[in-house]
Amino acid sequence: MTDLAGTLLTRLDADFALRRDPERAAAMAAYMRDQFEYFGLPAPAVRAVERSAFAGLPRPTSDDLRAIALACWEREEREFQYAACDYLRKFVAVAGPELVPVLRTLITTKSWWDTVDPLATRVTGDLVRAHPALVETMDAWSTEENMWLVRTALLFQLHYGTATDTERLFEYCARQAGHPDFFVRKAIGWALRHYARTDPAAVRAFVETTPTLSGLSRREAMKHL
Repeated sequence: MTDLAGTLLTRLDADFALRRDPERAAAMAAYMRDQFEYFGLPAPAVRAVERSAFAGLPRPTSDDLRAIALACWEREEREFQYAACDYLRKFVAVAGPELVPVLRTLITTKSWWDTVDPLATRVTGDLVRAHPALVETMDAWSTEENMWLVRTALLFQLHYGTATDTERLFEYCARQAGHPDFFVRKAIGWALRHYARTDPAAVRAFVETTPTLSGLSRREAMKHL
């Protein structure tokens, strides 16, 4: 662990523990199907802890990002993983392609939508935008057996707007149209619905000419069309 990672984790340890709410923690764990432990902090409190913990620290290096993310992922309480996602998002401009193996680990470990989605839409998406050659990695992830990597590939362009590679988006959606998992089918619909803000005619035409789309994906995509 780097010195910066050690300092940041020490701050997070202390501040999260100080705000622990066992009753809320039990409710939060139950909501997430008892997959994770919690301190019991609502989102605004997590953000407050982060602001205090991040304050005054030097700008991280790529090695710091890796160390902080992996150290937070080793902690039992879910708030540490939320802090890692927010830290990566804050400093993603520091990272290069070397962060991809770390992101793969985070996406495929302790996986659920609450961490995968910010990693996909903000961290992975921004990294690929800055390093366009990484679209080849997204092409590979779009065919993976791991559904969370597939979801990430479907969502990484979510905030690209007019810069969206429409052909690639539709290709991924068509490729995974028959996927058996809810989270992939939902991601297809979400990605299409979001892109419909930019090009509604293209999304409508894609949905109408892709009969393999699930009912869920289709309903989500057409929600505002």
